[in-house]
Amino acid sequence: MSGKDDKVAERRGFLRTLGIGAAAAAAAAPAAAQRADQVPAGQARKENEADRLKARYRVTEDVAAFYRTNRYEY
Repeated sequence: MSGKDDKVAERRGFLRTLGIGAAAAAAAAPAAAQRADQVPAGQARKENEADRLKARYRVTEDVAAFYRTNRYEY
């Protein structure tokens, strides 16, 4: 009976460690994320006039196929 109790205790210890690790990761995630409005102006990536005006979206063959497959109008 002692072997069974050891396995149960071992499993509980593993699950407890797993839960503590998940809680620590959840607590650390907001601290690691940085919102765009919190970036200091000196570190922000600047966009020049050419980058701002360039074409960013093109209907390529695969995009057109996606629209056709999903019956979107474009």
